[in-house]
Amino acid sequence: MTEVISWAMRKLGVEEWLVLAVMSMYTGAKTVVRTVYGNSKGFEVKVGTHQGSALSPLLFVIVMEAISRELRVALPWELLYADDLAVITETEEELIKRLNEWKDNVWRAKA
Repeated sequence: MTEVISWAMRKLGVEEWLVLAVMSMYTGAKTVVRTVYGNSKGFEVKVGTHQGSALSPLLFVIVMEAISRELRVALPWELLYADDLAVITETEEELIKRLNEWKDNVWRAKA
């Protein structure tokens, strides 16, 4: 996920020092699972944003905006709100095509 976040930040013109600062928070991040029986051993977090972080909603919006800009056509056929995405098409085939474009773009951003 860090690859997608850094790609999106750069795509939207965030200054490199800030991209590096955010990435330093994610590189090597570890967590534990707390249960009534005690805490688990620490393990590295490799996906998603940090749960409970005030920065996480902003990073989510940055990623969605960058991907949306990659796929935007003449009219806004993608509507983003909070953590929802609505893709508007006239046919089922076109809907499948647009959703696959979204998915493929996320994988390209990770590469």
